[in-house]
Amino acid sequence: MKSGSLSYILPCNRLPVQLMSQVRVYTSNGQKKDLGSQDTNGSAHGETLHKVETVKPVLKKREYGPKYTQNNFITGVRAINEFCLKSSDLDQLRKIKRRSPHDDTETFTVYLRSDVEAKSLEVWGSPEALARERKRRKEAEIKYRENLFRNQRLLWEYKEFFGNTKPRSSTAAMFFKGPGKVVMVAICINGLNFFFKLLAWVYTGSASMFSEAIHSLADTCNQALLALGISQSARTPDPSHPYGFTNMRYIASLISGVGIFMMGAGLSWYHGIIGLLHPHPVESLLWAYCILAGSLVSEGATLLVAINEIRRSARAKGLSFYQYVVQSRDPSTNVVLLEDAAAVLSVAVAATCMGLTSLTGNPYYDSVGSLGVGTLLGTVSAFLIYTNTEALLGRSIEPEQLQRLTEFLENDPVVRAIHDVKATDMGMSKVRFKAEVDFDGRVVTRSYLEKQDIEQLLQEIQQVKTLEELEAFMLKHGENIVDTLGAEVDRLEKDLKQRNPDVRHVDLEIL
Repeated sequence: MKSGSLSYILPCNRLPVQLMSQVRVYTSNGQKKDLGSQDTNGSAHGETLHKVETVKPVLKKREYGPKYTQNNFITGVRAINEFCLKSSDLDQLRKIKRRSPHDDTETFTVYLRSDVEAKSLEVWGSPEALARERKRRKEAEIKYRENLFRNQRLLWEYKEFFGNTKPRSSTAAMFFKGPGKVVMVAICINGLNFFFKLLAWVYTGSASMFSEAIHSLADTCNQALLALGISQSARTPDPSHPYGFTNMRYIASLISGVGIFMMGAGLSWYHGIIGLLHPHPVESLLWAYCILAGSLVSEGATLLVAINEIRRSARAKGLSFYQYVVQSRDPSTNVVLLEDAAAVLSVAVAATCMGLTSLTGNPYYDSVGSLGVGTLLGTVSAFLIYTNTEALLGRSIEPEQLQRLTEFLENDPVVRAIHDVKATDMGMSKVRFKAEVDFDGRVVTRSYLEKQDIEQLLQEIQQVKTLEELEAFMLKHGENIVDTLGAEVDRLEKDLKQRNPDVRHVDLEIL
């Protein structure tokens, strides 16, 4: 102390703390005066020191920097791929068990990124050598992709061998039941109908019969496209398509709707207009009537198969027949249903117009029948284009189903509130659910404490005497509480999927 000034010497260079001292001197007349770098020649002479205020020590704010990776974890696969290591190199590193992000495993092994980086420098000698090795592997990967077509061609040469050794493909089994069976039956029947209708048109020259032949050809081609969509939708997800290929059915149905409009409706309208502008007499229609009768029976049989399949699927989903069709739950079966329904109606229209032509001898009725069939096909194609476009755009699920999912989450004790809820129908009764969740930190902490030894935890608290010990205690249990919060998120996602089988992907974001 010198002339009213105070100086402190604090030997504390280990703790990341900043100690600040402020001394205030109160004079006899009630005025206060800060002391420090003021006059040191006794300017405070005669003043009385009454009170000293000291600011409490606080932890310094640690600047981690934009590339702080000391405590980051990395999986073994990433360590091998990104740092050009071998699996044997990882055996010497510290292994840490963490919660698995996958439903089929509880824990998985990770490594500290700092350990992996140090090991890669030990193996390759320098960052430059590691960068050269990464570049070489990248070039090799590009070269492999360029030769991928050639590799597939080589594998094709062994197709017979692989066919004898591989188990039966699940894709082929899809065409023996459900929508695949309906599509295959429709392809066979419509192919035969096209052949016989084409013969009848060549024999009679009827515009209505030509429209019917074109209609059957369009149906056959479109249903072959549906079969392709069904087979492609069964492909397993890959890194480029993590949510799978389910939408291939909707894409095939959308193209099918456009095909019906162009091939079926367009050609029917064209032939009908040509018939009106340049009418010509129609030959005997006896064979045409016989073929139309056979077509009516075959198309009706395919229609019944499609109706039964939709009824079964709608019953399983708890929906009505109309709701199932309008929501396009099964686009492949919907296309077959609507095409066959249009085929039955168009057969009736064609037969009626051909009958009027036979009775009156006026070929205009036959041309009008062709226009009617084209209009019917245009209506069906417009409906298919609309429903499949809506499905591909990612429409929301039904409000009642969304309400059930929301109530399930809100009734859980760990959830305070949920916001920004989005539930998207990904197609084929697969739902992706996303929500911002406000978790109750008290419940999460209590869940963590229930799994701890309270007496041991109390002893740890009583042993805390310094800021270093307090920081270590808080860091240890803080990380464990965050892990507990992650476990609660996993539990909610798992329960949500189990109670609602349609929900395949759940994204719960912590608010």
